[in-house]
Amino acid sequence: MIVVTGGAGFIGSNLVAALADRGIVDVAVADRFGDGDKWHNLAKRELKALVRPEDLLAFLDQHAAEVELVFHMGAVSATTERDVDKIVANNVALTMELWRWCAWRGARLIYASSAATYGDGTAGFDDDGSAPALARLRPLNPYGWSKHLVDRRVARAVLEEEPLPPQWAGLKFFNVYGPNERHKGDMMSVVAKLHPQLAAGRPARLFRSHRDGIEDGGQRRDFIHVDDCVAVMLWLMDNPGVNGLFNVGTGKARSFRDLALATFAAMGLEPRIDYVDMPADLRGKYQYFTQAAMDRLRAAGYAAPFLELEEGVRRYVQDFLAQPDPYR
Repeated sequence: MIVVTGGAGFIGSNLVAALADRGIVDVAVADRFGDGDKWHNLAKRELKALVRPEDLLAFLDQHAAEVELVFHMGAVSATTERDVDKIVANNVALTMELWRWCAWRGARLIYASSAATYGDGTAGFDDDGSAPALARLRPLNPYGWSKHLVDRRVARAVLEEEPLPPQWAGLKFFNVYGPNERHKGDMMSVVAKLHPQLAAGRPARLFRSHRDGIEDGGQRRDFIHVDDCVAVMLWLMDNPGVNGLFNVGTGKARSFRDLALATFAAMGLEPRIDYVDMPADLRGKYQYFTQAAMDRLRAAGYAAPFLELEEGVRRYVQDFLAQPDPYR
């Protein structure tokens, strides 16, 4: 059995879909649904079980002989969340409980970290998973800090030769976009936010730059299509001897203006962009540049190319956002 926490969420539901495409239906999903439309992300899938996160450890104990691999994608993922106790309970405590369970029961564990651990980027974007390298990073928000705490605890476990899962990998996802993110609200990708604006005939709205030397809309991020993230996870599943902390980006930073222009092109529209001031409370916590160093993942053997921004946006817009059924 494969267990996917956060399996009804953005990256998790795309992973569940990819497993189904491989004919793997012995999949258990742990997630919360609430009263929104998040259930649509899984509506097309056959599942072994649906588990409430608070029941997850009991479920794992009950099915310990069957569980081979846990993909831990579940988290409080909003970078604007300010309830730090909530973040710690969901992102740190539960992750470490899963780590210990997998080490004890001999199940593999692949967990979601984040590029938010790099903070403003002044320490670089090298996915060196050693304890000294991780100690130099300074996340800018509680979400990034929570992910960083887990990465540091894992590094300590490896250094001190504590019991480890038979395979473990932490994945520092960069700026992911693609289908099944509607439930994220304000945390949706810029492509998902732009599409309804442009479809209604309005111009794209991007943040002005508040930093010398960077033009409006010139803030750059490493945008990666969710299909590429899933491809990395499936590769890890197929290569149980690979362990470590890895960046998951394209290795190529692109501007928000590039992203907006790609969205206009995918919709067959002439570009119109308005620039608006960034909220004052964001300015000191805003990443103006991210670009994943991909050397370690490549050295581990991952050889597949990553989608170029224009092609990834085209697929997302034309195959999903523009369709009556936008869900995967």
